[in-house]
Amino acid sequence: MLQLPDEISCEVTQFCSLGDELVSTGKLDQAKEAYLKAFDALPENKNNWEAATWIYVAIGDINFKNGDFDRCFKCFYNAVQCPKGLGNPFIHLRLGQMYFEMGDFEKSLDELTRAYMGAGLDILLEDDHKYLSFLENKIEI
Repeated sequence: MLQLPDEISCEVTQFCSLGDELVSTGKLDQAKEAYLKAFDALPENKNNWEAATWIYVAIGDINFKNGDFDRCFKCFYNAVQCPKGLGNPFIHLRLGQMYFEMGDFEKSLDELTRAYMGAGLDILLEDDHKYLSFLENKIEI
């Protein structure tokens, strides 16, 4: 796996830490700007870097919290294609939730099942229980 040069890694880490701090204080729009700066700091072929995975997740989660499901979906769709994205239960959870919101219940079932299989029941208890109810009606939990 590619390793970011130290200078870039430091810059990305600083912007992400700022974003995390802003999220914890409820300043989601400012946090999103910090994460976008972190993403911009990545070298070319941005999706080849593991850091891109986590930046997409952070931005996508903000979009989820803001109810911007279209942008949320795009972020998590990109994240699953980055290093260590495929198989990540949280990424599959959000993708499942987004497919559910878009009415694609077959893909929602697939992604939510992946999240459940990877992380157990707890991952489905963090958000609206409609996703858990949907999954419980489709598979044995």
